Amino acid sequence: MGRAQTGTLRGRAVRRAARPGTRSCGERAWPATGQEIAPRRARIAGVRSRPALLLVLAAILLAAPAGAQQLPIFDAHIHYSEPDWDALTPERALSILARANVFRAIVSSTPDDGTVRLYERAPRGIVPFLRPYRSAVDGATWARDPAVAAYVEERLKRGIYRGIGEFHLGAADVEAPVVKRIAALAEQHGLFLHAHADDVTIEKLATLYPKVRLLWAHAGMTASPATVGRLLDRFPMLWAELSLRSDVAPGGTLDPAWGALIVRHADRFLVGTDTWTTSRWESVRESIRETQHWLLQLPRDVAEKVAFGNGDRLFPTP
Repeated sequence: MGRAQTGTLRGRAVRRAARPGTRSCGERAWPATGQEIAPRRARIAGVRSRPALLLVLAAILLAAPAGAQQLPIFDAHIHYSEPDWDALTPERALSILARANVFRAIVSSTPDDGTVRLYERAPRGIVPFLRPYRSAVDGATWARDPAVAAYVEERLKRGIYRGIGEFHLGAADVEAPVVKRIAALAEQHGLFLHAHADDVTIEKLATLYPKVRLLWAHAGMTASPATVGRLLDRFPMLWAELSLRSDVAPGGTLDPAWGALIVRHADRFLVGTDTWTTSRWESVRESIRETQHWLLQLPRDVAEKVAFGNGDRLFPTP
């Protein structure tokens, strides 16, 4: 990004930050809570135009069905890892989220410094999770590396984290000493564990550590609605986020089995994007647009819970 362009974006941020009900997140004002995102009808009063145009806009907006309104999004799966830092300043990353109607987001990074950078700039918008990866190499070895447990314990002293993860885990490592220590720290500090795991692994994790709250990344990636439903029925400390689950709404149409499950467990699902590689940041708006499309096929109260209500309830704004 050139210097002149950066200056222009910052100038826009200053103007936007002056609007009541919002806070600056660098390049775009970042709403602090879902309730602070005003419905589109309320914005009519702020349009600078002729009275006739205002009447036309009002008629269009008032005629639109409530279900057509875009929902604020609590994104439960964002990474801002080292490869992203050269491509995206923290201000630019926050701007991308804001422009996608993401008002709060769970963020974890490799290394953790990326999460801290975003959190320091938007502490009410960023929900920091501590990823147990000091580098990408740890992704395959962390569960059996005692140094990782010491690293996590030391980083937790910052006192800002709401969870540990996202981490990748297989069933064979659920009882490893490092995993046991991480689970104990989560229980001690009241933190979530954000686990990228298949259904066998998450079931074992929930069984061995029943007092720890678990956020199941991608709802297991390939687990069927029946399998996800069975585990949610059995484990009250398990929640699932649906990032990268294109099968929830193939072709844009909500799958009936997924729809029925989400309605049945409306308090247990969150949505997410997963910026696991830098190029994914370019797709955040499109990913959220697709998510909005299937959310609006749910009953409105259910859609609001999954879009932002559950995230706000589980992770109250500090």
